[in-house]
Amino acid sequence: MKFNVPSKLLYSRASAVSKVINSKNTMTILNKFLFSLKGDMLTITASDIENTLSARVPVTEAEGNGSFCVDARRLVELLKELPDQGITFDINDDNYAIEISYLSGKYNVIGNNGAEYPADREQPAEGEFLKFECPAKQVIQGIDRTIFAVGNDDLWPQMMGILWDIHQDDITFVATDSRKLVKYVNRMSAPGTQGSFILPVKPASILKNILGLSESDVTVTIEPKCVTFETDIFSFNSRFIKGKFPDYTRVIPTSNPYEVTLDRVAFINALRRVAIFVEEGSGLVRFRLTPSQLQLKALDNALCTSGMETLDCSFTGTEMVIGFSAAYLIEIASTISSPDIIIKLSDPSRPALFVPSENDADSDLLMLLSPMTVQEF
Repeated sequence: MKFNVPSKLLYSRASAVSKVINSKNTMTILNKFLFSLKGDMLTITASDIENTLSARVPVTEAEGNGSFCVDARRLVELLKELPDQGITFDINDDNYAIEISYLSGKYNVIGNNGAEYPADREQPAEGEFLKFECPAKQVIQGIDRTIFAVGNDDLWPQMMGILWDIHQDDITFVATDSRKLVKYVNRMSAPGTQGSFILPVKPASILKNILGLSESDVTVTIEPKCVTFETDIFSFNSRFIKGKFPDYTRVIPTSNPYEVTLDRVAFINALRRVAIFVEEGSGLVRFRLTPSQLQLKALDNALCTSGMETLDCSFTGTEMVIGFSAAYLIEIASTISSPDIIIKLSDPSRPALFVPSENDADSDLLMLLSPMTVQEF
């Protein structure tokens, strides 16, 4: 086999695909890329068994068809340092010796027979899958808005991913770790079907990154045990998390009558300053709310330190003292993009709802955060 390919294009695709590879693999072959050449199209594949990502790269001067494996780390590092020009791969079909050459350099590595790479999965039978198309932007926004709220407790594996709750007219993305919850409804496209699955954090992060490299829509195929995302460049298959996601509709309060309206940027900046003085381990920030002001206070009795900020606000209640985790508050406020942020409250023991003052077109964002116990301000 032989082919020529632009070095920087190959580097871009290979670097993206390499994100699937684990730092430690029980199978040595999983440290390698599978290169498959068919006509003038080269397909690069990497897998960790749970996730398989492929990228297509057009080539020129192709001779022969077939497949071979090559060390992923070494190849990506070489491609990163090569000048932007065409490079030639010449593969010995008998012993899989690989020569990589360009105008002023030549490199030799030993590959493997492509048949040694883990076999492709079985394709689902007709009727065993759901399929729809959506814009890449819709997926990226859904992951961006929710991934910070994913749980990491092995005792609750169903919370260790993002729920895709697909309806006829929208995709609802949900994530929770039991303390905070994010529900993001996006109506940018209408899937025209119904279904759901839980996408783990690793494939969600990879998917967001690769979709930024493609301008085409995404074709989503949901199978009994996995989901496939297909664009003009990439094909990404991931096993989703087994089990049922918690019923998020039951934990979202329907009657939080008191509203606080704040300047979002001023709120974040004040939080970051006050958070410097929180007690290590708890991260508690106290709120004292009056109709026109919010006071933020943090203190660490062990170190005899404290910090307090006062912000203008509009509060529809009389006076309330409530506490929240500073780190969670900063994550939530940073996810909202509107100029103002609205906090909906009931009482100091009930979850608070955080929403933007203005939602983006065709979307609704709602975040829930459980309060922390506060005896006094």
